[in-house]
Amino acid sequence: MPIARSAHANHTGESMCYSAQCWQAYKDYVQEFGAIVDIHEFAKMYGYRKLTRKTKIPRGMDYQFLDPKSDLESQIKTLIEEWNTEQVAELEQELFKQVKRRNDAERTLQTKTTKKAQEDLRISTNKIDQVKAKIADVKRVEAKIEKDNRIFPMAYAPILISENGQRVVRPMRYLLRPPGAPPSFDTDDNRNGTYNARRDNLAKFWKKQFGYNHGLMVVDTFYENVRLPNGKNQVLQFTPRTGEAMLVPVLWAHWTGKEGEDDLYSFAAITDEPEPEVRAAGHDRTIINLKPEYIDAWLNPDSNNLDALFAMFDDRRHPFYEHQMAA
Repeated sequence: MPIARSAHANHTGESMCYSAQCWQAYKDYVQEFGAIVDIHEFAKMYGYRKLTRKTKIPRGMDYQFLDPKSDLESQIKTLIEEWNTEQVAELEQELFKQVKRRNDAERTLQTKTTKKAQEDLRISTNKIDQVKAKIADVKRVEAKIEKDNRIFPMAYAPILISENGQRVVRPMRYLLRPPGAPPSFDTDDNRNGTYNARRDNLAKFWKKQFGYNHGLMVVDTFYENVRLPNGKNQVLQFTPRTGEAMLVPVLWAHWTGKEGEDDLYSFAAITDEPEPEVRAAGHDRTIINLKPEYIDAWLNPDSNNLDALFAMFDDRRHPFYEHQMAA
């Protein structure tokens, strides 16, 4: 099945895949994998963002609701439009504030030179440019795939899972919060690497998910932090030379809290020892790229045969990952 389409340190002490450009349209999963969509979970995600203003949803996910086909999709489109309107309004308030700051600094400097006025002029001028760029970005209608489909920890992405033998695509957050953990788990300095799961820790830290809750994320390209010989940090972008999207195995969890707390679907991508070309570029891990023939076996695991799951990792795809400095 050819599929060709155009961070932090974790609790195990390794630097991981902190960002990836992945499929954001659930319709692609429906078409490619025969999945059904959990549209109610998409609607809940957008509603939760409006309520809390904290939910991070990639722009690419919004595009699939531009032409709604159902009442629920129409509701989601309305939520997106309301969110964008609110963002522009907040940014315009900030723009007004910075323009006033700049004008006040310019008036002061006409009569006397002060360090404060000079700093206010410099900072406000920079911020005006930044805010104008953000407003233009919110208002733009053309897609920028590399930017719009990119996720970072705490952002949402569509994940393919299996429920009762049926493939389902559901939005989940990229940082796994285990059932029973408090919400503060997400920001715990010792735990905030749980957006990635090391292969050699699957039967330990991840034992409640590995062999039970498996999913798949489709990734076009991924990004890694690499420390250069001069000590500076550089973000590198890795892309399969074959042009085929990566089938990345993930673990997921359904967290439920106390009464009044919203539940949460979240996931972590599985990483292994680096491919030779990734190691040569200076990074020590690589997300796993499953072969298509293992999709069903991965999504419907036998918890009594973990060796079979590890065998899938050993027999994974090894496209050459070309890299370049990320923009």
